[in-house]
Amino acid sequence: MRILCIDVGTGTQDILLFDSSVEIENCVQLVMPSPTQIVARQVRAATEARHALLLAGVTMGGGPGAWAVEDHIKAGLPVYTTPDAARTFDDDLDKVEAMGVQVIDATQLADLWGKLGPDKATVLQMQDLNLPAVEAALLAFHEPAEYDALAVAVFDHGAAPPGYSDRRFRFDYISQQMGEWGDDPVERALGAFASPVAAVNPDLTRLLAVRTTVEGSDRASLPMLLMDTGPAALLGALGDPTVRAASQGNSIFVNVGNFHVLAFHIVEDRIRALFEHHTGLVDGPKLARLLVELTNGTLTNQEIFDDSGHGALNLAEPLPANEPPTLCMVTGPRRSMLAGLAMPWPVYMAVPHGDMMLAGCFGLLRAYAAHFPESAGAIMERLDPTPDES
Repeated sequence: MRILCIDVGTGTQDILLFDSSVEIENCVQLVMPSPTQIVARQVRAATEARHALLLAGVTMGGGPGAWAVEDHIKAGLPVYTTPDAARTFDDDLDKVEAMGVQVIDATQLADLWGKLGPDKATVLQMQDLNLPAVEAALLAFHEPAEYDALAVAVFDHGAAPPGYSDRRFRFDYISQQMGEWGDDPVERALGAFASPVAAVNPDLTRLLAVRTTVEGSDRASLPMLLMDTGPAALLGALGDPTVRAASQGNSIFVNVGNFHVLAFHIVEDRIRALFEHHTGLVDGPKLARLLVELTNGTLTNQEIFDDSGHGALNLAEPLPANEPPTLCMVTGPRRSMLAGLAMPWPVYMAVPHGDMMLAGCFGLLRAYAAHFPESAGAIMERLDPTPDES
């Protein structure tokens, strides 16, 4: 069985072509620039060429790509976009137009391209998932671009109603998931942030945009799982035996991504508390302080939200002060933020299956096994192999 797993971040997109016929360490792995980084480079090239920007496609992650578009407008150059692509910048199209972006329909965009042509305009296809590019990379190394299923993770704020904070809206979703699954073992609770493509929460528009991209391709008939990136990374970290053992006791799970920090306090295989913040608004000492507050039950949702983060949630009463965590497990591309600090507990840099950058992909595989039980045997035999007793 072969499953193409793609974890789309702000800095990179991490790709694993799982093949159940070989050891997980021998499966094809790629760490490539993220879609929003690629868009940012393309936009900067258009700005240098003094081109009009024509944006087609679907909603995708913002960040660097959105900032490059803002710089393009500041340079006095026009930007035209279809409504779906425009929601990359904001779900409220009035706010998008207030940025200086002109929202037009697909027919008008095509007519504009016909008038301007390649000498005066650059057309960009906005999308988080570019299967032809991934498949071309595989074929370049003589790896068959064939797979039986897809599993994709993106970070999704969801489509907040007008006037409602997208940060609060996302954390409402996280709180809802924890309200339903927080009492379950941590692997199952984290796996609840994934779903088969037909069952995606209708508010998660970025995940739905990935579905739209696949539906318009020749891979539309494949089974597909969609998931949020933060829980995917932490779920994948359970492939590290040290992390797995720590989750049965009293531990902290932290994913320090390029754009977001997500942390859980885990006690006896259950989530007790969590918070999510923006990585750019914390440094090592501040993050350490927030983790201490998380474990002693004093971190509040309002504190994180007022600091421009998403929020915090306590699911259980704090443990007594004499029962501190035994390990702080850290993953994510900016995990070095906690390296070398004087922390109240040991810090462990997780390396599931020998590769931290693929933690999200390993999490996608675990979630796929949970949601498609007919595939669980083939997947888990490679992720959690039975020791050879010979």
